[in-house]
Amino acid sequence: MTNSIPEIEDADCIFVIGSNTTEAHPLIAHRIFKALDKGAKLIVVDPRKTQLAELSHIHARLHFGTDVAFLNGLMYEILENKWHNEPFIAKRTEDFEPFKAAVQNYSPAKASAICGIPSDVMHEIAALYATSKTSTILYTLGITEHTHGVDNVKSLANLALLTGHIGRPSTGVNPLRGQNNVQGACDMGALPNVYPGYQVVSNPGVRSKFERAWGAELSPEVGITIPEMMDGLIEGSVKGMFIFGENSVESDPNTDHVIRALESAEFLVVQDIFLTETAKLAHVVLPGACWAEVEGTFTNTERKVQPVRKAVEPPGQARPNWQIFCDLGGRLGLDLAYCSAEELFDEMAELTPSFTGITYDRLESMELQWPCLSLDHPGTPFLHKDRFSRGKGLFHAIEYRPSEELPDEKYPFVLTTGRRYAHYHTRTMTGRCPSLEREFPGPMAQVHVKDAQKLGLKDGGLLKVTSRRGEVVVPVTLGDVVPEGAIFMDFHFHEANPNRLLGTFLDPVSKTADYKVCAVKLEKG
Repeated sequence: MTNSIPEIEDADCIFVIGSNTTEAHPLIAHRIFKALDKGAKLIVVDPRKTQLAELSHIHARLHFGTDVAFLNGLMYEILENKWHNEPFIAKRTEDFEPFKAAVQNYSPAKASAICGIPSDVMHEIAALYATSKTSTILYTLGITEHTHGVDNVKSLANLALLTGHIGRPSTGVNPLRGQNNVQGACDMGALPNVYPGYQVVSNPGVRSKFERAWGAELSPEVGITIPEMMDGLIEGSVKGMFIFGENSVESDPNTDHVIRALESAEFLVVQDIFLTETAKLAHVVLPGACWAEVEGTFTNTERKVQPVRKAVEPPGQARPNWQIFCDLGGRLGLDLAYCSAEELFDEMAELTPSFTGITYDRLESMELQWPCLSLDHPGTPFLHKDRFSRGKGLFHAIEYRPSEELPDEKYPFVLTTGRRYAHYHTRTMTGRCPSLEREFPGPMAQVHVKDAQKLGLKDGGLLKVTSRRGEVVVPVTLGDVVPEGAIFMDFHFHEANPNRLLGTFLDPVSKTADYKVCAVKLEKG
């Protein structure tokens, strides 16, 4: 997030797009509720009529996968009505003219024809967001899990730059992270192209710094992504895999493809706290420790580094993950003789400029958000106050691209997937909680009542959902939460996991798979 969670409460306009916030991020939704109590205006852009949409001042139900056309249409309106922030654009940005030329191709009529939102509603949204004193953007996987996810994010950045709603409190472009430490994992270099602190592996100076610290020669080549690894296992270019804390069989798209890939591995190691469906395929399973059994830090969605203190000892043969990695490194010839999680953190902070001022001692007495550049630095509640990390903010000229697999005569419905409030991902942990199981004991798809009538479905009845990859049978609930011609399914339950239906359609830049637009056929089960 460019800004901090508490700042949401003081925003004049909250623009939520591609986020079912009340179910996926209930504590952040509580901040939105507080902002509404203070008089904030809420815009929700989502094909589904979520709980948050019911509370919004404007709910725009765009067609699935048409975010770029919609956002370009908004920015056309902002430019046409001169609601853009000319001083900010002139002083703080570059490449405005190519961007402006691209946006001119998305008149309200054209954008509306693509995204399905009436022109007058787009005009109202553009006016509210652009002319409010402070407007903040909140988004999640409804923006990123597309074959054009990077374009979606760049378009949101364009919107913030165009209006100057960035670099100030209660503004910004704020992705709400999907897991408690996914921000921390990325910060620590769990990406194929960077070391900790987003220092790129192809930079010789950066690489030599880490080589000196670690006493090892490091590759200058960017690594490959998870989908590329899966394909490599099948093709034979990848021989083995080490999966750490990830239930790929149930969380990755195109389940049969994933299983085939993992079964093709000459050697598969899984390190986890439970024997997941993925771990069952492994040649070796290493039992790690959970969050309550370790010392360390998490970094949350607002870049806040949070200390984690051990409450209980790991059970059985389970061990803290860093100890497992150190022992494994030793057997591979690396000197990883660390004595504590704090020692590892101190080394990371020494090598990572944005963490230089963060220590365990400071975290005991204060809250710190990176970048924190020295031991007397207070941390950074919001980014880009006076300048962007690259100097000037860069506009991008983005053209709309349709999703890879759209409905057709044989598969006439759109499948979109997501979370439900009582469970988390593949239920590796929440599925072992009796109270949550009682609250939400099984899968339940959502279908529009008019589609159900055509199919002869009743509420709670069974529905067979078929794609080009496979089929699942799932109970359904009827209503108008999803628009006609669509079905929503959660991916929490093994017996009706929609990931079996999804294709491996990837964003060309991020290699993120499309979990939000898949063509399917519906039949009474």
